[in-house]
Amino acid sequence: MAGGGSVGSVGVTKERAAQYQGKATVYVFVTCIIAAVGGSLFGYDIGISGGVTSMDEFLKKFFYRVYVKKHRVHENNYCKYNDQGLAAFTSSLYLAGLVASLVASPVTRNYGRRVSIICGGVSFLVGAGLNAAALNLAMLLLGRIMLGIGIGFGNQAVPVYLSEMAPTHLRGSLNILFQLATTLGIFTANMVNYGTQKLDSWGWRLSLGLAAAPAFVMTVGGLLLSETPNSLIQQGLIDKGREVLIKIRGTNNVDAEFQDMIDASELGKSIKHPFRNMLKRSNRPELAMAIFMPTFQILTGINSILFYAPVLFRSMGFGAKASLYSSAVTGAVLAGSTFISIATVDRLGRRVLLISGGILMIVCQVIVAIILGLKFGEDQSLTKGYSTLVVVLICLFVLGFGCSWGPLGWTVPSEIFALETRSAGQSITVAVNLLFTFIIAQSFLALLCAFKFGIFLFFAGWITVMTFFVYLFVPETKGVPIEEMTLLWKKHWFWKRTVPPYSEVDGNIHKENSSVD
Repeated sequence: MAGGGSVGSVGVTKERAAQYQGKATVYVFVTCIIAAVGGSLFGYDIGISGGVTSMDEFLKKFFYRVYVKKHRVHENNYCKYNDQGLAAFTSSLYLAGLVASLVASPVTRNYGRRVSIICGGVSFLVGAGLNAAALNLAMLLLGRIMLGIGIGFGNQAVPVYLSEMAPTHLRGSLNILFQLATTLGIFTANMVNYGTQKLDSWGWRLSLGLAAAPAFVMTVGGLLLSETPNSLIQQGLIDKGREVLIKIRGTNNVDAEFQDMIDASELGKSIKHPFRNMLKRSNRPELAMAIFMPTFQILTGINSILFYAPVLFRSMGFGAKASLYSSAVTGAVLAGSTFISIATVDRLGRRVLLISGGILMIVCQVIVAIILGLKFGEDQSLTKGYSTLVVVLICLFVLGFGCSWGPLGWTVPSEIFALETRSAGQSITVAVNLLFTFIIAQSFLALLCAFKFGIFLFFAGWITVMTFFVYLFVPETKGVPIEEMTLLWKKHWFWKRTVPPYSEVDGNIHKENSSVD
C-alpha cells in the first residue's frame, strides 16, 4: 500500500499534520467563493417563500381560503395562516431535496464534486423559471420540486468541495462561506420581497423568478471550477490531483498531505457500498454527527422564523410593510453574524461557538414566549414597545444562531468523514437536514395555531438538549487535518469505546501502528 502506512476503515492512521505545507492562496479563496454561491440557492428560497406567501396577490391566485382568513377581523391571530396547502408550497421543495441528496451521493463520489454542483445549478434554473411562469398550483409545485432537486445536489456537494479545497488551518472559515452565501441569499430575498410587494399582480412572479440569478452563477461557476485533489485522486487521476494540490497550496512541498490523500483513496476503492459502510461500529461517531447535527440545527426553530418571518410578524399584529421590513432586518443580522463566525471559528474552535450560541438562543426564546404569553392575545396585537422588544430578541436569537449552529451545523459534519465515506456521509447530513426542514415547514403553521406562544418554549427545550449534546459528545475539530479525523474519535472520552483499536478492511483485521494513540 502506497506510503507505507496502514489505512483504517475510517481514514489514515499516520499523524502527518505537522508536515503539511501550504498557504492561503488567492486561487483557493476565489474558487471557494464561487462554489459557496451554491448556499445562496438555499438561502434565497428560505427568504423568498415566507415573503411571497404573505402577499395578497399570490394568496388570491393559489390559496384563496388563506387570503379570506387573513383579512377576517375576528380570526385568531395565531391561526390566520394555518393551511396545509400553503405549508406544502414551502415544504415540497425540501422533500424533493431529500431524495435528490441521496441520488447526488454516487454522482459526487464517482464523477466529482463539480458535476453535482452543475446539476444543482441547472435544476434550480429550471425550477425558478417554472415558478415565475406558474399558471396553476400544479405548475407551481413542479417548480418547487425542481428547486428542491437543485438544493439537494448543491447542499450535498458544496460543503464537501469547500472542506477538501481549504487548507487545514482555514478550513472552518472557508467552509462557513457556504453559510455566508446562505444568509446573504436570505437577506437578498427579504429585500426583494420588500420591493416587489408594491408591484401588485406580478410582484410575486419577480420574487420567485429572480432565484435564477444565483443558479446561473452556480452553474457557470461549476463549469469553471477545478475539481478537488481528493476527488481527482479518488477517480484515479493521480498526477492531476497532485497538480491541483500544488496549485491550491502554493507550494511544491505537498508530499505529506498528498500521501494522506493517496492512502485514503486506496482504502476508499475497497469500499463498494459506502452507505452500508457508514453503519459499521467504527463509523458510529461520524454517523451520529451526520444525524444529530443537522437535526438539532433545524430544531433550533430558525427555519420557522426565516420561512415564516413575515407571516409570524403579521400574526403578532405588524402591518404588511412592517412585517417585511422586520424580516429583512433579521436577515441582515443573520448575514452579519456569519462574519463573526468566520473570524472566530478557527481561533476559538467549534465547541465554544456552539455552546455559547445555544445559551443565547435559549434565553431569547424564553423571553419572547413570556412576552407573548402575557401581552399578546388571540384577538389583540402587541403594543409598539413590546413589538420592538420582540424584534430585538428575535434578532439576538438569529445572531446566536448565525454565530454557531447556522454555519457549524454544516461545517462539522462536512469535515469529519474519511474519503471513502465522505459523499455518503454528506448525503446523510443533507437528507436529515431536509427531512426535518420538511417536517417543520409543513407543521409550523399548525404548531403555531396549537401551541401559540408555547412554540418558542418548544424550540428552547430542543436547544437545551443540543447544547448538552455538544458539551458531552462533540469533539473539537479545530486544526485537525480532514484525513486524520479518525484519530480524534480514538481520543474522545465516549467515542473511543465505539472505535475499535483495529481496522476492518474486506473482512481482514490489520493491527494499527501502536504509535497512533
